[in-house]
Amino acid sequence: MAGLRNWAILYLKGIAMGSADAVPGVSGGTIALIVGIYERLIAAVTAIDLGRVRRVLAGVRPTNIPDARAAFHEVDGAFLLVLGAGIGTAVIVVLSGVNYLLASRPIATYGFFFGLIAASAGALLGGVSLDTPRRKAAAVAGFLLAFLASGVASTGLGSSLPVVFLAGAVAVSAMVLPGISGSLLLVVLGQYEYMSGTVSQTVDGLAALVTGNGSDALVETLPTVATFLVGGVVGLFTIAHAVQYALARARSATLAFLLSLVVGALRAPLLEVSVRLAESGESWRAAAPRFALAAVAGAAFVLVLDRYSAAIEY
Repeated sequence: MAGLRNWAILYLKGIAMGSADAVPGVSGGTIALIVGIYERLIAAVTAIDLGRVRRVLAGVRPTNIPDARAAFHEVDGAFLLVLGAGIGTAVIVVLSGVNYLLASRPIATYGFFFGLIAASAGALLGGVSLDTPRRKAAAVAGFLLAFLASGVASTGLGSSLPVVFLAGAVAVSAMVLPGISGSLLLVVLGQYEYMSGTVSQTVDGLAALVTGNGSDALVETLPTVATFLVGGVVGLFTIAHAVQYALARARSATLAFLLSLVVGALRAPLLEVSVRLAESGESWRAAAPRFALAAVAGAAFVLVLDRYSAAIEY
């Protein structure tokens, strides 16, 4: 019973991480720090390599089962599966809710995101120093990358499968980093609203399939979801490992780069709101009060989280 209880607690921690990862500006890595599983998560993710994956897959042959079990244990597979199930559950539920809010209350929703992102940048400032040319260059590079990427995405980057693949790679890899939100990078790439809508349609498609109302909706969205997930797997093998290597070799410059990504990403929700206002004919002056109120609420949410994680060393 104790083992089952521990797995249930881990699943709930996954739900907390997934809920954070599903909204821009709140890092699932920060939640992992708060609930005490960050180091185990990093160790498990970085233990995954192609050799161990092959050994696990080779377990389909009875003679290879002992070695497959050993490889599965080496990557802490049970931990990753249970945590991943919790994260996946939360992401599906939260993104479905966000999809509704983006359709019905886009100004306030993006205002909330703006507050989340701004407060996240503020919370990270204390741990970043720009006292060397290298760190300053990294900060400028990160800011320009996020700022310019936001502009390109807003002017028609599109949501083709290659773009979705890239979005999955950068978003999933960011989930393991404290302070950087995978959903934030989806906003920068202009894919957040598209993916939240796709996830919502996939859930509806599954419900239709179960109730015998056809599989058309599910078939339509599966290529996008599968491409995103494959991109996420590639991201874990490449981008996440690269960032961990950079943190080990040049921690301060890497943190400066990551923080400046968050600052540069503040442009993304503002551009999204501008698009909505242009479509509706409403002015920024009329929309500003509810945007600002929602931004304050988002910032307050992050500050509460930061208060609980302030004593934890990154």
